[in-house]
Amino acid sequence: MGATKSGRVKLGTQGLEVSKLGFGCLGLTGAYNEPLPEQDGISIIKYAFSKGITFFDTADVYGAGANEILLGKALKQLPREKIQLATKFGIARLDFSNMLIKGSPEYVRSCCETSLKRLDVEYIDLYYQHRVDTSVPIEETVGELKKLVEEGKVRYIGLSEASSDTIRRAHAVHPITAVQIEWSIWTRDIEDQIVTICRELGIGIVSYSPLGRGFFGGKGILENVSASSSLKVHPRFQAENMDKNKNIYERIESLAKMHRITPAQLALAWLLQQGEDVVPIPGTTKIKNLDQNIGALAVKLSEKDLREISEAVPIGDVAGGIHYYGLEHITWKYANTPPKDSSIST
Repeated sequence: MGATKSGRVKLGTQGLEVSKLGFGCLGLTGAYNEPLPEQDGISIIKYAFSKGITFFDTADVYGAGANEILLGKALKQLPREKIQLATKFGIARLDFSNMLIKGSPEYVRSCCETSLKRLDVEYIDLYYQHRVDTSVPIEETVGELKKLVEEGKVRYIGLSEASSDTIRRAHAVHPITAVQIEWSIWTRDIEDQIVTICRELGIGIVSYSPLGRGFFGGKGILENVSASSSLKVHPRFQAENMDKNKNIYERIESLAKMHRITPAQLALAWLLQQGEDVVPIPGTTKIKNLDQNIGALAVKLSEKDLREISEAVPIGDVAGGIHYYGLEHITWKYANTPPKDSSIST
């Protein structure tokens, strides 16, 4: 996987080429803030495209489908063949006290058909399993995804928050193009296992929450967290932890000033330079933040700079767990599935 012209990279080894920086659409329909008016959301997507971003990420569960509908409307005003559209399936019920994850072949197909309708497109460029159903052998889930590829409804297959074993077994059924996972300066638990296996198998890494859910943009430090934001229950954004984490922000801010860039740009540049196989997908509802994020592509950091940035955020110094709502059990650490020949009870 190597860089191509105009800030583009090959994601995985099956031929998918995307912009080096993607755009996460989640926040456009609410999550960390109030939903944007539809036309404003469409305008941001179009503006991102005008600035060279062609890789847009959504999911069927975002805004209960409203996010896919919004992105679909924006795509009608853009050249579809120049867009790399990623969406996801697998979270059947977004109830944080009782999350329902499904990965049966029937569910995979049903979700794909629904997403195609909502997005009003003929194919999905990159279709991820959003979370791993630990009751269904991954071979069954990916087997159905393979059929969707053969039918032309999906072009490339991805996994999100999958374990090393699940990634390896999935890749044996059909090549996996990308693994989407949380990765940022203050969330680095994937580096030993997940990054290693992705590089062994030639799988691209798509980093969600690359700015620590806005923390490195000043969320919680320079600006208050919205009363409607899901961050209100994220342990890292709780008042007592935020007081401690403020020191981390200040260290990054100090390093950013040395480079004459913003803390957000430093955080993104650090991630962008972890490898040509890494594509961050920061989201925002503000044009000025989007411009700032794109500016990170021009930042060049030396090996010494990268080391300094890493050392400025010792993982043991981060106060509060990575995962909010107590959802660690549906992350990559707990995402193994039964053997293929297991009898599945329904």
